[in-house]
Order: sequence, then structure tokens, then C-alpha cells
Amino acid sequence: MTTAGPISLNTITVKTLTLPQVIEGCARHGITAISPWRDVLQAAGLQAAAKQIRDAGLKVTGLCRGGMFPAADAAGRAAAIEDNRRAIAEAHAIGADCLVVLGGGLPEDSKDLPGAREMMREGLHAILPDARAAGVTLALEPLHPMTCADRSVLSTLGQALDLCEELGAGTGIALDVYHVWWDPDLARQMVRAKGRIAGFHVCDWKVPTIDTVFDRGMPGEGVIDIPAIRAMAEAAGWTGGVEVEILSNRWWAEDPEAVMQAVKASHAHC
Repeated sequence: MTTAGPISLNTITVKTLTLPQVIEGCARHGITAISPWRDVLQAAGLQAAAKQIRDAGLKVTGLCRGGMFPAADAAGRAAAIEDNRRAIAEAHAIGADCLVVLGGGLPEDSKDLPGAREMMREGLHAILPDARAAGVTLALEPLHPMTCADRSVLSTLGQALDLCEELGAGTGIALDVYHVWWDPDLARQMVRAKGRIAGFHVCDWKVPTIDTVFDRGMPGEGVIDIPAIRAMAEAAGWTGGVEVEILSNRWWAEDPEAVMQAVKASHAHC
């Protein structure tokens, strides 16, 4: 087991709190890093939030999220690209290590999976110059194949690494154990990921899982061998610790103070 690197709190884990409340809670609980979602960042005001984060001395491990490029028409695709440019500017403003980028799902009424993947690829190429100019890493996050239709046509670490190799500088991987633990090719792909990991997200896969999106477990509650995957990440050069990202109706119903205490305690299972 390893405990090197900081614990980062992804704000979705305590989604009932405002960003200022999360920042204050992190300071109180000795959590030294944060990863905000764009909605809470925008609600707090970009410049005010950036100042509060700096004043609290928090590292920003990522901004969630960009991507979501596939759309039914050219106007929708153009709007997605513009939104990603705004996300890059926001990530730069708060000093985020990366902008987490999802592939997006199939456009409405579409069954064209190869076409959706090409829209994702074209979108990434369109925003890459902006990311490079801002010094923001685009961290491609493959999601579990169960999300392919509605959230991400980028399903495997191998796919994501292929894109990183094509795109080059300014890209990396956001590795979420919830989405990659099942992959029989994971160990080989983690060797390929050397030097490309830009974020390491942890939670757990509960058995039974009653909701494939909103029933994630706190590390230690499920079947994912998080320390083994973390060891692979560290062998690939990752030194940034873990970002706890829990989308869970059960944990959202808890007192956020108790959730932050559980986040701290969960490090023992990472």
C-alpha cells in the first residue's frame, strides 16, 4: 500500500456544498487539493474562486469537465468547441493541472458510433491549439462502456492513448479506476501510459451496484483493487496522489462533514 502524494477532493463528492464551502472544508479537514466542477466554479465567480483557492493554498488537480463534442448538426458541434475553449480558459484561471475531457455520447437519434468518435477526434484537434497556448493539459478520460451511448464514446484506456499519440503535446490521460478496472488489457496499456497520466481518480465499484452512474462507493466499499492500479500508475511515473470523485445518491444524502471525514479515511484503501 502507498500513501504518497496528496488527497484531492472532487467537488461532486459533496455536491450539496458551494465551492467556497468546499474550500473551507478542505482547509478544516487537512485536504490539500481540490478539483472543482465547472458549475460550482461558475456559480462562485471565476476570479473570486481562483483567489479563494490560492489564498487557501490548495492545489487544483483538475477541472471537470470539457469534451462532449458529438452533436446532431454543425451548429451543435461548433457550440461544443466554443464551450471547451471557455473551459480551457477557466482551467488556466484557477491553475488546474488539467481539464478533464469526456468523449460525449451519440447524438440524438443516431446509431453512428464511428461517426460520433470522429466528431470527438475533430473536436479535440480544434481545441488543442487553445490548450497549448494556455498551458492546460487536455486529460482524456475513458469511461466504462456502459456509458458509450449517452456520455462517452471513448471507452478504453487504449483508445485514449491512441488519441494522445495522434494529438501529441498538450494531451494526457485522466485515469478513473471506476471506468478502467474491468479492462483485461489494463496492465499493458498502463505501461503505454508512461508519462501521460494527468489525473488519477478513485472510488469503488459496489456489488451489487444499484445505479451504474450514481452508486459509486467510497474507496474500500467495493471490489476494485485500487492499490494495484495505483502501483501501475506510479510505475508509469504518476506522483500526484489520488482524487476522490464519488457520484453517489447514498453519499450525497450524508452530512458533508461526514463525507469529508470518510474521504480522508479512505486514503488507507488507496
